[in-house]
Amino acid sequence: MTKISIREQVRYSISFKQKVVREVEKGLSVESVRRRYNIGGGSTIQNWIRQFGKHHLLSKVLRVETLEEKDRLKELEAEVKKLKLALADSMLEKQALETLIDIVDEHYDTDVKKNFAQQSSACVGRKGKK
Repeated sequence: MTKISIREQVRYSISFKQKVVREVEKGLSVESVRRRYNIGGGSTIQNWIRQFGKHHLLSKVLRVETLEEKDRLKELEAEVKKLKLALADSMLEKQALETLIDIVDEHYDTDVKKNFAQQSSACVGRKGKK
């Protein structure tokens, strides 16, 4: 026999949300207000503050970098751009070579890839015998 779990979804009124936000703005911690009113979810009150309150109460992430770190970041971004261009060039070159092989196959009615593979394996076999 299986248990069916019914999840209860709680809807809060706008006036209740505003009351909670005002309490946080007066100096109470978000966690204490969350526990006082038994509000589930870790980011529920933060969302209410974004919606109804003053955003200065939300924690912000500040990144402090030295000039060397900024320069290194710019160098890495330039290198990534250069590598992406090189990859695109090599992919175009590969496609051009494959098209050339297909044209040669049609014109000479042969299979260049297959013939090349047979020749290269024969060369390897000869080198091993010496």
